Amino acid sequence: MLSLKPTLSLTAALLTASLAVEAQTLTIESWRVDDKDLWQDILIPAFNQQHPDIEVRFNPTSPTEYDSSLNARMQAGTAGDLVTCRPFDVSLNLYRQGHLMALNDLTGLDHYQDFAKRAWSTDDGATSFCLPMASVIHGFFYNKEIFSELNLDPPETLDEFHAVLQTVKSESRYTPLALGTNDQWEANQIVFTNIGPNFWQGEAGRLALINGEATFTDAPYLAAWEEMARWSDYMGRGYPSQTYGDSQNLFALGRAAIYPTGSWDTSYFNDQASFEFGAFKPPVSASGDQCHISDHTDMGIGINPASANPEAAKTFLNWVASADFADLFTNEVTGFFSLSTHPVEVNDPVAAEMISWRDECDSTIRLNAQVMNRGTPNMEQELWIVSSQVLNGDITPEEAAERIQSGFAQWYEPQSE
Repeated sequence: MLSLKPTLSLTAALLTASLAVEAQTLTIESWRVDDKDLWQDILIPAFNQQHPDIEVRFNPTSPTEYDSSLNARMQAGTAGDLVTCRPFDVSLNLYRQGHLMALNDLTGLDHYQDFAKRAWSTDDGATSFCLPMASVIHGFFYNKEIFSELNLDPPETLDEFHAVLQTVKSESRYTPLALGTNDQWEANQIVFTNIGPNFWQGEAGRLALINGEATFTDAPYLAAWEEMARWSDYMGRGYPSQTYGDSQNLFALGRAAIYPTGSWDTSYFNDQASFEFGAFKPPVSASGDQCHISDHTDMGIGINPASANPEAAKTFLNWVASADFADLFTNEVTGFFSLSTHPVEVNDPVAAEMISWRDECDSTIRLNAQVMNRGTPNMEQELWIVSSQVLNGDITPEEAAERIQSGFAQWYEPQSE
């Protein structure tokens, strides 16, 4: 009679092997739908060259649905092993609810400065819960053909900036600034937090507000709105009804000289613009002044504590912290810059120009990103409103500052005294 023992042994061995393979499977949650092919075709294969025993799947959700969908899956216990993290409070709340693992023992964190880790750490800085992945840098794009036609150089100071705007307005058919206020968010995230750091001295001014040592009605913060109030003459006909997409089209079609922006727009104009464009950093008040840039921590990655494969997840995060990943991600996702301390040679000329500002300028983040959005009225929404109204000429810079400060003082104790 034929024995079944070898067959049973083989079945058991195959089952064990199958379970081992399954135990090494990781799923990444993300809102970066546009990056799906990048992860599947480039990043994950690069990881698997070093770690062939770990299968990684990329599972993106629409950006507008990501936060609520991720929360629901976390509550249901169906979320993936790895979580792409938004900066500050959204991810901090996930950590406080037990949905992100503390990462203080992760060796890869040694490759990041405190500045980079701040967006994914507890308020006291004691615990990190996401590995920093990428930032975006704010500045200005300019049409090199228009600048050449008008014999203009990229401005370095505010006086030079306004001279360029006036020349474009008075001596050409082009719109000086491709910028509208219909969508409102650009007025804060692309303008106020772009030019503002040079007025309030970057991190020093941001932390002064958090510590209650400064108010929005102080001169450095007021100065940013005063500068914005000067832009209306240069923004083109009908700019209050102009959307973000309209502004992109205006610049891409070669009809505007300058486009206030973030580095994330680099790929869009590489595809859409038929002319060569460059970038210049936010102008300083006077020649020789220390420059400051908004180098905003945009994306991190953490581990779901409910993951069945936490060690494999840590292996993946340590790879994300490597020089190989820094080079791949920075050059494949143009305009998103690795936050690690590994040197990266950036291939895209505009992206290379923008990342070079880190060597010249002090980096800061968007002014209200940390702590200041936690109360009511919500400062992010308030900054959208007042900053767009300043650009429209509907309120004065003083009125904008007083409204933001009054709302802040209503709920934030260090500002209520």
